[in-house]
Amino acid sequence: MTEASNKQGFLCDMDGVIYHGNQLLPGVPEFIDWLNRENKQFLFLTNSSERSPRELQQKLSRLGLDVPEDRFYTSALATAAFLSAQSPKCSAYVIGQPGLLNALYEKGITMNDVNPDFVVVGETRDYNYESINKAVQLIKKGARLIGTNYDLTGPGEGGVITPACRALVAPIEMVTGRTAYYMGKPNPLMMRTGLKLLGTKIEETAIIGDRMDTDIISGVEAEIETILVLSGVTTLDIAAQYPYRPTYILKGVGDLVKS
Repeated sequence: MTEASNKQGFLCDMDGVIYHGNQLLPGVPEFIDWLNRENKQFLFLTNSSERSPRELQQKLSRLGLDVPEDRFYTSALATAAFLSAQSPKCSAYVIGQPGLLNALYEKGITMNDVNPDFVVVGETRDYNYESINKAVQLIKKGARLIGTNYDLTGPGEGGVITPACRALVAPIEMVTGRTAYYMGKPNPLMMRTGLKLLGTKIEETAIIGDRMDTDIISGVEAEIETILVLSGVTTLDIAAQYPYRPTYILKGVGDLVKS
């Protein structure tokens, strides 16, 4: 663990790593204090598209953590950047929360429920039959399907497993026969942006996450050392089912401080 603690930069997931819902996980305050005390570079690289960086900063503040707004990069920001680069001034029909909508607006992408260029789906609590049907009809007319991230499930408070973005996109894919292009981890675009914002070399960096199919595979494919924490959705038995392995396995981020 000394080698992991000696890294100069950390790309860190949030759900299942820093908190479950509105509950801070054990060892997290000590971990944040350690990052600041040791002058480590860190970036919260989250697949969640619900909240903006400011909202995430404020959420951590309510939980007692002081983290600057520029230490957050979300799949919503990655999605907006991708669409803006691919099709400037495009329009989209969006199923998602304000964090996604705001990110798209800031990149000049307009909302359109008649003939959009894209249908964009992120996490939302307003998922319903009408929105699914609308998305299906628009895709059949030519709109392209984008998912903000590849997470199938997410951790909630009290160990509850909740549906995530890929679960919400699945019915639309099944009905239309179209496969969504997913932003967020493990998309290499997300990782390259994260590394650029972090400002450390690959060999100086580790990625911390609770998911084998997004966080850990992102690090493996980017040749970044990986730290799997068992505080989220992945157990040792689940991790053993994958053909690739994390560099380190910890109970939680607090173990980095103890090492």
